[in-house]
Amino acid sequence: MEPRYSDVFLDITGPNSSRESPSPYESMTCVPYARMISGINLRGDAYTWWNNADGIYQRGAAPTPGAVLVLAQTSRLRSGHVAVVRQVISPREILVDHANWIPGHVTNGQSVYDVSPANDWSMPRFYNAEARVYGSVYPAYGFIYNVAAGAAPAPVASTLGGSENGQVWVAPQ
Repeated sequence: MEPRYSDVFLDITGPNSSRESPSPYESMTCVPYARMISGINLRGDAYTWWNNADGIYQRGAAPTPGAVLVLAQTSRLRSGHVAVVRQVISPREILVDHANWIPGHVTNGQSVYDVSPANDWSMPRFYNAEARVYGSVYPAYGFIYNVAAGAAPAPVASTLGGSENGQVWVAPQ
C-alpha cells in the first residue's frame, strides 16, 4: 500500500522531502515550528504544552497525523521538546517533523518508536539516521490534538499510511 500523507497540517516540504531539509525555518526552535505546522496555538517551553493544553485542546495517548507529541523536561531536554506527527506507520511507530532536534535543523519524517510496556507512547525512541539506531528513551506526556477540549472527537482517517499483514491501522478514539 502506498503511504498517504495527511492534509491535516501544513506539509511545508512535501511528501518527497529529505529527512533534513534546507528551509527558511531552520533557525526555529521546536515550539514555534510545531505551532506553525499543527495549528495548535500554545506558547511556553515545550514541556509546558501538556499542562497548558488542559481544557483547551484534546489530549491522549494515540498518535494521529497533525497531533503534537510532547516530551517531558529532562536533564538532556531542559525545555522538553515537541514534534508533529506526520504519519502513523503502526501502533508502535510514527514519523514526525520537528525543529531543533538536531540543533539548527528542521527534520522531516524522522521515525519514532514507542517502547513503553503499555503501548501508551510514554517512552519513545527517535531514530538516529547517522548511527542507524534508535536512540535513548525520552519520557513523554502524550499527544495534543488540534481539537477543542469540549468538542466531539475529530474524525479519524480511514488509513494512516501504515499497514501490517494487510491490516490498516486506525487510531483509537
